[in-house]
Amino acid sequence: MNIDSTTDLRFPDSDGKPMSDNTEQFRWIVLIKENLEILFADDPNVFVAGDLLWYPIKSRSAGSAAPDAMVVFGRPKGRRGSYKQWEENNVPPQVVFEILSPSNTAQEMADKLAFYQLHGIEEYYLYDPDDIELKGWIRQGEILAPTAQMNGWTSPRLGIEFRLGRELVIYRPDGRPFLSSIELDQRARRLERSLETERQRAHQLEEYLRSIGIDPDQIPPNS
Repeated sequence: MNIDSTTDLRFPDSDGKPMSDNTEQFRWIVLIKENLEILFADDPNVFVAGDLLWYPIKSRSAGSAAPDAMVVFGRPKGRRGSYKQWEENNVPPQVVFEILSPSNTAQEMADKLAFYQLHGIEEYYLYDPDDIELKGWIRQGEILAPTAQMNGWTSPRLGIEFRLGRELVIYRPDGRPFLSSIELDQRARRLERSLETERQRAHQLEEYLRSIGIDPDQIPPNS
């Protein structure tokens, strides 16, 4: 993707704001963004990003937003300094997530909702990890309408399900929960140990068969 240098100056790749205000907000941003990456890893035309500046219109007066996580269907994966919609076949992000922090004001969040509504977002999710409160908005014509019940809600675009208890749990379409990088590593280690155990058992069985005069390589596979 070729980007004009003058365009870069007019539309910088950074807004100078921090990605998060605290460890809990950062944890949720990473959890959602990385699991969405995993969910759509095999689809080359789903672009997922976190804290990436999105310019919907080639005009500085139109403003910009940097959703904590966003998903764009119909655009290729790849490196971007920012998401300039006019360079992306004019495809806006369809789904965005925001994680609330204590520094966010009611006016700031109202402005974000208005921005997402104006520029074509189909689904908007706002999670407050302190109060364990999830809000959602779904596009109905020209507006983003609030979703009445978020506990058990399934995203029409993503196919993921939200459940609220002691904290938010997000489930993939196959029923597996979103996991942190530590949890994913722990599962991978358990799988490696299980496979190693199976390999050792298979080796022991082969040694036993040979000790009683049976060549395991000559045993039919379905016997």
